[in-house]
Amino acid sequence: MQVVRLTVSGLRRFETAELEPGSGLNLITGDNGAGKTSLLEALHLMAYGRSFRGRVRDGLVRTGAECVEVFVEWREGPDARPRRAGLRHTGQSWQGRLDGQPVAQLGELCAALAVVSFEPGSHALVTGGGEPRRRFVDWGLFHVEPGFLPLWRRYARALKQRNALLKSGAHGQQLDAWDHELAEAGEPLTRHRRQYLEALQPRLQAVTSDLVPGLGVSSLDFQPGWRSGELSLADALLLARDRDRAMGYTTVGPHRADWHIDYASHPQREALSRGQAKLTALSVLQAQAEDYAARRGEWPIIALDDLASELDRHHQRRVLERLLGSGAQVIVTGTEEPAALQGLPQRPTWFHVEHGQIAHR
Repeated sequence: MQVVRLTVSGLRRFETAELEPGSGLNLITGDNGAGKTSLLEALHLMAYGRSFRGRVRDGLVRTGAECVEVFVEWREGPDARPRRAGLRHTGQSWQGRLDGQPVAQLGELCAALAVVSFEPGSHALVTGGGEPRRRFVDWGLFHVEPGFLPLWRRYARALKQRNALLKSGAHGQQLDAWDHELAEAGEPLTRHRRQYLEALQPRLQAVTSDLVPGLGVSSLDFQPGWRSGELSLADALLLARDRDRAMGYTTVGPHRADWHIDYASHPQREALSRGQAKLTALSVLQAQAEDYAARRGEWPIIALDDLASELDRHHQRRVLERLLGSGAQVIVTGTEEPAALQGLPQRPTWFHVEHGQIAHR
């Protein structure tokens, strides 16, 4: 997968801007606050429906602009016809088009363009709460398991209905029906997640042995959101019903799932340093990108924001060498050319951002 054109308007510091990245390594430089990260945000918005900095309404729309608009053109193979997607987002509502046709659900855009982003907040994938880790697994499954998205939507609808009934104080047959629906969707959803993480494990071990060899062998520990080894989801929901009615929401199920990484030299999840957490998060993201490439026959777009400030030169070099050897399209941002790029066999396509303008260097 290769982005050939990115056009934005109303995006933070940009009134309008256009970028035509090269097929391999791309570098976007500029002073702090110049807007280079915003270009990666635009790609992330199209691929995930949200900015990696948070909600769209939190500053992504340029002051004085009605909305942010993003247009992306990309190819999914050397001989494939280009695909096009556009997204107009006011911060409250959105409109999207894919290959010239309007889309009814944002997930259609997210499933079309695959971007894996590493940015200063990515360590939350390791050190933060469970929500980003669930999103990580579900993103991977959206792209490699065609039946996962409708299953996820079915579970989300049932959960919303059950929670509404719990808040209203309902009980009996009304809850029985939604317990059944949650179990019917939640059990296979959980199997997909478990199998995905099991398949990811050997790839993750290979990456962590390269990037963080001092931590020993890595392993993934999956918690499904209820005691699945002892109870079916239907039974767990029934046993938790009184507690759920008191709390006003569903306390067990796949929406409470989580996973963690253990290392042989860090037993019982001994806390990682910030640097180790960053490298671990990057390892997980790279393992996911490799899994995507193996299953889909092409790499996702790799976006690395401010790489030089996040990793030391040695680890920057290791990451870039792995990625450039794969043939993936990689977009790196920084205030200047990272020293780790010097001497690589492939020189980057270089862009510089200044005063809301993008220049090719």
